[in-house]
Amino acid sequence: MRHGEVHNPRGILYGRLPGFRLSLHGEAQARKVAQTLAGHDVVHVAASPLQRAQQTATPIAERHGLQIVTDDNLIEAGNEFEGLKVSVGDGALRRPRHWWKLRDPFTPSWGEPYLQIAHRMLAAVGSARAAAAGHEAVVVSHQLPVWTLRRFLQGEHLWHDPRARQCALASLTSLVYDGDTLVDIVYSEPAGSSDPRITGA
Repeated sequence: MRHGEVHNPRGILYGRLPGFRLSLHGEAQARKVAQTLAGHDVVHVAASPLQRAQQTATPIAERHGLQIVTDDNLIEAGNEFEGLKVSVGDGALRRPRHWWKLRDPFTPSWGEPYLQIAHRMLAAVGSARAAAAGHEAVVVSHQLPVWTLRRFLQGEHLWHDPRARQCALASLTSLVYDGDTLVDIVYSEPAGSSDPRITGA
């Protein structure tokens, strides 16, 4: 699951910075997903250590009488533009001193390598599957890690156009296993859709 909407009035790329909590709408999104999952056989809830992910996981864990397990592998991707505005046509991307960071979109050169993200997310999924063997687990992470894992599991190249990500706020990207075999990936938006182009959403 991706976390809900964040209170980000300055519109910056907040990344791993502390203190970014859910907006009131984001809290409502988390409650909506918890309601949607109420009838599911959830026995394990894990979340990124960042506040917005912990807040998103809370109503789900409470609904099932569970404690949240914090998994550092679920954290947001590292990014050298953290704390800056990066919308097209404004902010950091207009400054020549930042252009060197954009030299390699395939790794990428401005942040944590996609393959590293995929591997740590796969480790988080493995931990959750082990903890919930025979049942369901919910893990709360962030847009880029969720999307990178999905592309990795689908055998697609990991570099991509961020505007085309199918990973709305508070969306669910469900991995369905038969034993140890991944048999399906099911995407849903129980809290509604959101625009992947909005920085800091």
